[in-house]
Amino acid sequence: MPEIVTLTMNPALDIATSADTVVPTDKVRCAPPRYDPGGGGINVARVVRVLGGDAFAIFPAGGPAGGTLENLLDRDGVPHSRIPIDGPTRENFTVDERRSSLQYRFVLPGPALTQAECEACLARLAEVAEGTRFIVASGSLPPGVPVGFFQTVADLAKERGIPFVLDTSGDALRAMRSGVYLLKPSIRELREWVGRELREEAQQVEAARELIGRGISQIVVVSLGAKGALLVTAERYESLPPIAVPVRSTVGAGDSMVGAITVGLVKGLDLRHAVRLGMAAGAATLMSPGTELCHRADVERLYAACIAPEAEAAR
Repeated sequence: MPEIVTLTMNPALDIATSADTVVPTDKVRCAPPRYDPGGGGINVARVVRVLGGDAFAIFPAGGPAGGTLENLLDRDGVPHSRIPIDGPTRENFTVDERRSSLQYRFVLPGPALTQAECEACLARLAEVAEGTRFIVASGSLPPGVPVGFFQTVADLAKERGIPFVLDTSGDALRAMRSGVYLLKPSIRELREWVGRELREEAQQVEAARELIGRGISQIVVVSLGAKGALLVTAERYESLPPIAVPVRSTVGAGDSMVGAITVGLVKGLDLRHAVRLGMAAGAATLMSPGTELCHRADVERLYAACIAPEAEAAR
């Protein structure tokens, strides 16, 4: 039985390359491409595997890109279940401009899913998740999927007594009513949810506690980009400083954070240290090019550097 089951309703075949310059009209000569399986929950499962955890990925996929996506997960050794769909899986394209070090990300919409395809995803989740430690859903919802789909997943997890970790945004987040154990919005996603600017830390904590006060989530971890993260519960909050690293690509950093937080909780870390492990994984992914995710050695090194001052102070 897998310890962590992930659900990705809008997976993607991620294609990354680089070019000297990105210009209009003229042909842009690119380096050989890199192909990776992508989409929120799939990235979470990949990071769990990198960190030595046990994850199983569930996702709908169709067409040639869907087949390639499945082959890439086999390559990476990530156990998974593909739910066949009629529509073709989307492809995302990332170009790193070498001259400026800027990154250009082209994100395509996913295929429309039918009601039967959505129900097949839920049925497979209910089957695989029986006895698991955590269910994680991450990413957007493609066309055809009801905005309340993740609430249905939360209800499924609650019925089975399984903690549910969620990372989503927009209408899918606004449709949530209850049942989330840990929610990880970015500051932009939190700002969109409350509909107001959140410039000060006190405002950010207040907004996170609105999610908690409404019963949507027990814990909210707000990623603040270069400013670190906020860990908020009903009783307390803590501002966690950023981990400074050279940034090569932002692709998958948030998913890496979610994956490592969940691994930390499975391994028995307290909440604060699990979030610090998540931040280390997110930072390690920022160091990787294109659609490549974190490396375990980098995550462990960055995490050790984070907690070293605490260990020294405790002596």
